[in-house]
Amino acid sequence: MPVTLSSVDFPKKPGVYVFKTEMGRVLYVGKATKLNERIRSYFATNPDRQMIPELVRKSDSIECMVTPSPEEALILERQLIRQHKPRYNSMLKDDKSFPFLVLTKEDFPRIMYTRHPPRGSHRWGPFPNVGAAKQVMQLLRRQFGIRDKDCRGKDGCMSMHIGLCRGPCIDPEGYPERVKIVKNVLDGKANELIEELILQMDEASEALDFERAASHRDLIRAVRTTTGQHVVSSKVYRDCDAIGIAHEGDLAAIVVIHASDGVVKGQEVWPMLHRGDIGETVAAFVSGHYVNRIPPRLLLTPTPLLDGTEQWLTGRKGTSVEVRTPVRGPMVTLQTLARQNAEIQLTRLKNSTSGSLEQRAADEAANLLGVARLDHIVCFDMAQLLGDERVGASVTMRNGRPAKKEYRTYTVKGDAMDDLRMMREVVERWMKRQEEWPDLVLIDGGETHLSTISKLFEEHKLLDDIPLAALAKREETIYRNNLPPLVLDRQGRVLVHARDEAHRVVNTFHRKRRSRSRLSDPLEEVMGLGAKKMQSLLRHFGGRQGVAHASLYDLKTVPGIGASLAQRIHDSLHE
Repeated sequence: MPVTLSSVDFPKKPGVYVFKTEMGRVLYVGKATKLNERIRSYFATNPDRQMIPELVRKSDSIECMVTPSPEEALILERQLIRQHKPRYNSMLKDDKSFPFLVLTKEDFPRIMYTRHPPRGSHRWGPFPNVGAAKQVMQLLRRQFGIRDKDCRGKDGCMSMHIGLCRGPCIDPEGYPERVKIVKNVLDGKANELIEELILQMDEASEALDFERAASHRDLIRAVRTTTGQHVVSSKVYRDCDAIGIAHEGDLAAIVVIHASDGVVKGQEVWPMLHRGDIGETVAAFVSGHYVNRIPPRLLLTPTPLLDGTEQWLTGRKGTSVEVRTPVRGPMVTLQTLARQNAEIQLTRLKNSTSGSLEQRAADEAANLLGVARLDHIVCFDMAQLLGDERVGASVTMRNGRPAKKEYRTYTVKGDAMDDLRMMREVVERWMKRQEEWPDLVLIDGGETHLSTISKLFEEHKLLDDIPLAALAKREETIYRNNLPPLVLDRQGRVLVHARDEAHRVVNTFHRKRRSRSRLSDPLEEVMGLGAKKMQSLLRHFGGRQGVAHASLYDLKTVPGIGASLAQRIHDSLHE
């Protein structure tokens, strides 16, 4: 039974709330500064998000966990989302992880990029693309000679001989200092590092230790080269991040522009599930984005963040993080750039959301019919020729695309001669083999077909569990139980495509069946007996068996069959 507002009683304190089904499945995790006020919003007459009515309808309970502060609620929310992966918290993208840059915890640490960092290692990221991670890693190897594999060779590895490895397995002197430099560079502390190296270079030069001074000079050049790279990443020497957001419905695009000393060095784009409130969506993004990376000194946001977020960022960095929503001055330019890029990215996401135009077609059809989704559609069609070669077919559409491995063809086994009873047999045979029910079962036909299959579903107690519809070719009208007929427009193109595909598959199967029978059918070889006269002949005698038992006199009585043709038919059947 769906949860109601009267069945929940939450305190006026910060914490996390969880929507659950009766079986304990977590559907949604959220956080709130005041739990009682936030939960009440889910039962408003006009909810601010499209998914809320469906979420409330499918939930059987709401649980809460009170936290000492909104900051801790933010952390707990993220942990629960990662643990349960609730459907209504999902990011609108695939579930693959992004690669990290890693320094291993060994005597002579290795640098690597990986999606699964070793336990205890120092890591930076995740990087939004593999190319950026590889570029940064190769740059650090080339400039500082950090090894990337466990060599332990006596004469050194190939990487050492081509200048990509300092060779600590042969000469470990100075290697720990190089690792420390790389850590500082990745931590964004290059300015302090350069000042320290300049001081050491000057001291060595005054002491006439020109070899050590030259070594420090080279390291300074390497650090400046590394931090000067305009690489789209989240860890290489950045002072400021500007966050821009654009949204439409439940879809949001967030852009993070990285800048250092006022120079834009790149951006990251992230699709998000919009929470109905820009502040909540941005706060949810920030809590996930900076969990594995050190925040910048300055974070520009389109709206002030929720309570606790700025404190959490400061705790992550170890020093003060300033969160600002600029209204004037040079920072407005950077913030505006982030917003404009987010609007561009939202348009691109809408054109390729969930991966394809086909998915958009499925989503539009779902909106047209007023259902949650139409990612899985099964459509049925039948074919026969005057009771001969009675066949059916079912086609499956996944995310708006034909799933051809799930197509099925059927030869009618019963004695039914009409489409209604034949379709009932085919659908029932399909039902008995299903382990997963689709979002919609679509029948090629009208109200009579819908009524027949509805009775079948009702007999199997599935009428309330599986949405059912019939699509008539006339004006592309769709019929559903207890709803008025609906003439499909462009938004229903995935349904028309499913029906047309089922029609194509069943007709192809029917032609193949007829071709096989034609090889042994003497009527096909009778000269002058075309398709129309064949149809008239079969209709007159009620099928091929009636024709086979007809006398020559009976054959002459068929309209359109003359004496000579009747004789040829009789001779062909009685050779």
